[in-house]
Amino acid sequence: MKNRINQLFETKKENILSVYFTAGHPNLNDTVEIIQQLEKNRVDLIEIGMPFSDPTADGPTIQRSSEKALKNGMSLKLLFEQLKDIRQTVKIPLILMGYINPVYQFGVEEFCEKCAETGIDGLILPDLPLDEFEAFYKPVFDKYNLHNILLITPQTGEARIRQIDEASSGFIYMVSSSSTTGSGKKVEDFQHEYFERIKAMNLKNPRIIGFGISDRATFENACKYASGAIIGSAFVKAFDSGNEIQEAVSQFVKQILPV
Repeated sequence: MKNRINQLFETKKENILSVYFTAGHPNLNDTVEIIQQLEKNRVDLIEIGMPFSDPTADGPTIQRSSEKALKNGMSLKLLFEQLKDIRQTVKIPLILMGYINPVYQFGVEEFCEKCAETGIDGLILPDLPLDEFEAFYKPVFDKYNLHNILLITPQTGEARIRQIDEASSGFIYMVSSSSTTGSGKKVEDFQHEYFERIKAMNLKNPRIIGFGISDRATFENACKYASGAIIGSAFVKAFDSGNEIQEAVSQFVKQILPV
């Protein structure tokens, strides 16, 4: 079966909205409902954060959500348990995002097998070096039809970007700045030359821009330079209102997508 990530990019070329949330936040058992509500509200792609005790690339909002999720009792074992029937109700691509350490502890092969069983389409593991992935893990990912989504930043050199493009099989996560997530900078502040430079490289993989996207203006601006954008910290904050999941998701997505 063709990977759902590829199906998405074949059928939709622009304005793809990807949303990140931390599994186990705000409450331990909200995972499935958040995913269902995001799909219902026209989100194209979901990144499910695997909470970790030392999230180095994350800003304070996602760090706090990770701490709360771990305190609530979230673990990889429980997350897979929660997701076991997700494909009975949800059709859009699902990606697990996090750090490599918990995956090592779980066992890479076992982890990939669980991903395939539950219907996960790809992984974003920012601290897994490309060379290590290709040397040790690529065959396992391929066996279970999982895409390893790789990141580029404004500091990534052209030769490295070409290498990442060659090694990618889904989309490239284009980090809009070298800071941590949710840093409060807006996409307008980011390097337009960087966006233009990458656009001019005519890479074979589609790109999605992440970091600093928080509202309709930043989403639409990012979409001028890529196939879509990822919203993380701003969505995680949406649960601070104390609203029910259904209400919080619906209100948030309405602020991003035109009705």
